[in-house]
Amino acid sequence: MYRLLIVDDEEIITDSLYETFARYMPDNLDVCKAYSAAEALSWMRRSRIDIVLTDIRMPGTSGLELTEEIQARWPQCRVIFLTGHSDFDYAYKAFQMGNVRYLLKTEGYDKVLTVVEQVIEEIRQSHTMNEVLEQSDEITSRLAALQQEEYVRKLLQQCKPAGTADEIQAELTRRNIELQADSPVYLVLGRFNTMPVNSADLEYVQTSIQVIGSSLIREHAISASVTDHYGDAVWLIQPNRENVSPDDHFVTYVEGTLELVQEACQSSLGVSIAFALSGQGCPWSQIPRQYERLRLLQWMKIGDGVSMVVTDKTEEPALGASKDYFRISSRIELMIGYLETGRFQSFYDVFEELINELLQQDMIMERAMETYYHLALMVYTTFNRWGLPHEIPDQRSLLHLGDYRSIREAVHNLYQAADQLVQFKQANEAERANLVTQTICTYIKNNLEKDLSLVRLAELNHFNPSYLSRFFKQETGINLSEFIDDCRIRRAKELLAHTDLMVREIALQVGYEAAHSFTRLFKKLTGMTPQEYRESLLVR
Repeated sequence: MYRLLIVDDEEIITDSLYETFARYMPDNLDVCKAYSAAEALSWMRRSRIDIVLTDIRMPGTSGLELTEEIQARWPQCRVIFLTGHSDFDYAYKAFQMGNVRYLLKTEGYDKVLTVVEQVIEEIRQSHTMNEVLEQSDEITSRLAALQQEEYVRKLLQQCKPAGTADEIQAELTRRNIELQADSPVYLVLGRFNTMPVNSADLEYVQTSIQVIGSSLIREHAISASVTDHYGDAVWLIQPNRENVSPDDHFVTYVEGTLELVQEACQSSLGVSIAFALSGQGCPWSQIPRQYERLRLLQWMKIGDGVSMVVTDKTEEPALGASKDYFRISSRIELMIGYLETGRFQSFYDVFEELINELLQQDMIMERAMETYYHLALMVYTTFNRWGLPHEIPDQRSLLHLGDYRSIREAVHNLYQAADQLVQFKQANEAERANLVTQTICTYIKNNLEKDLSLVRLAELNHFNPSYLSRFFKQETGINLSEFIDDCRIRRAKELLAHTDLMVREIALQVGYEAAHSFTRLFKKLTGMTPQEYRESLLVR
């Protein structure tokens, strides 16, 4: 999508053109408007503009002066002068400028629409970069610059400072790298969203991306590029000495240029690429650290197949950062407690709360990493504590983020590991509950003559009496007292049928001190007294 900025101090003209173009091609054109040159420049500082449709004569800054400012900031931007004055001096001056056209307002909207279409097609054609890619000597020279690339890779991966500014400058000069060692450097990291269909073309595509990027960046900057050992494109960039500008404008310029690189790579090579960019210049000694930050930022924000440009906005830790640390730790402890006690819904509630925070777009990178590692370590240590390393063979990858393409992939694996813990705990709880129930039932059947009160059974099985009562009912479907009574009556029936023991003696053996209490329960559950039950067996 291209951006069109309409500038005219006559509001009725500006608004009319805005409405016309907004309706005309909504899928291809992002339309903005300004009522003065100053407002237009404000737009240019905020975002890349591809086409400016502007009046020449305006109060204050004229259209010609505005165009000079535009071309200084965005050399690729096309300008169309739209004016009611057929002043040939203006037309002559306009035609002396590059990427400029001249139209009279009297030519009508159809003519304006046609010219904008032509300019869009020119931009689209330029983005194919066919001319750049066809210059085989340029690509060949890039392939031959192995020494230059080797030094840039060394700067990215060194474990100690690269040396003094003079030593670094000597290395840069020897390798014909135009960067200056006495100025901060910006880093750009580009990663494929879609790989080339034919893997044999990968090296060609990687080199072509470096050529395209360097060709577009050089308008306002000098750079050196390399393909790192991950297969990603990396640029070291500095503003041109004669065009030194504040950090914020230079970063805005690079962001806008990287969007053009994305379009060129898509149209010329058929590949989608996402970028991570330094938000400010860094000292040469900090290049490895900044490179790793960009890799982490890319891992955090990129990975859904979207061609995006993410800028590393380095932020100081918030005043409440230590409190945040304890909030994460306390919630992790809660999760462990919920998991151990089988409160699985509460476990998932806290888990998902932390994951949602982790995936927030405005989440500070360090905080997001801290949250992820807290969760991953909790899962990893729980697997080991429960003796389950075989349940997730690649569990160590949870602690090695380089094994994943993006944070969403890592979070997906984290969910799977958490699910496995819950499933194991559920199965273990069911097995344990079954074992406890069997133990209680066996003890009751073998000790009917002993104290089988709820308190005594709870002591023997290390339960709270109230919990034991609920637990037994939940697992068997009947009350514990009902089970005990049923066991006693069953045993009493066996003794009445197969022995000559007196009812009083049988009552003692099944746990009743008073024979009349036993008789009353027996009749309640069977409909007859113990003696009547024995006599009924003789009749048969």
